[in-house]
Amino acid sequence: MGAKRILMLTGDFVEDYENMVPFQALMAVGHTVHAVCPGKKAGEQIATAIHDFEGQQTYSEKRGHNFTLNASFDGLDAGSYDALVIPGGRAPEYLRLDPKVIEIVKGFFAAGKPVAAICHGAQLLAGAGVLHGRHCSAYPACRPEVELAGAIYADIPIDAAVTDGNLVTAPAWPAHPAWIAQFLAVLGTRITH
Repeated sequence: MGAKRILMLTGDFVEDYENMVPFQALMAVGHTVHAVCPGKKAGEQIATAIHDFEGQQTYSEKRGHNFTLNASFDGLDAGSYDALVIPGGRAPEYLRLDPKVIEIVKGFFAAGKPVAAICHGAQLLAGAGVLHGRHCSAYPACRPEVELAGAIYADIPIDAAVTDGNLVTAPAWPAHPAWIAQFLAVLGTRITH
């Protein structure tokens, strides 16, 4: 299967690693990745946040890098993309309030296209109503939202991922190797050594 066109729905205070690592990794294996944010155009920047696990009851948050968007949200033809990536962080909590974003997410599921979500990305999936009956992982604090959306919460290690048909999810950035590998498999991407 050839190179894919992948849409990444992102926004301010997206988790830095969960945005940048898949963006770069998917491009490194030959896919085209367009990162978009509602209300922003190609060339504009979003602020990222770095979430870390430092022994407190929840993650800590620090200001991350600026990330430059490479595509515009307005006029986007989501149907022209082969797959969708939803990074975590705080962005999904406000992205799920945008009707156009919800329409895009629903469209990928209706078409059976590959979708990868990590960490708080499950908030957007729950908001779009696409999780019913699915196995879905997320940051543990999102478990209630995943379950209230009718999904089966995949209680897996922080460095693991789960695939349910076209959906690949993981709890947080320590799962990047498993999450990205499983998403590449769903995409049909073959890497040979």
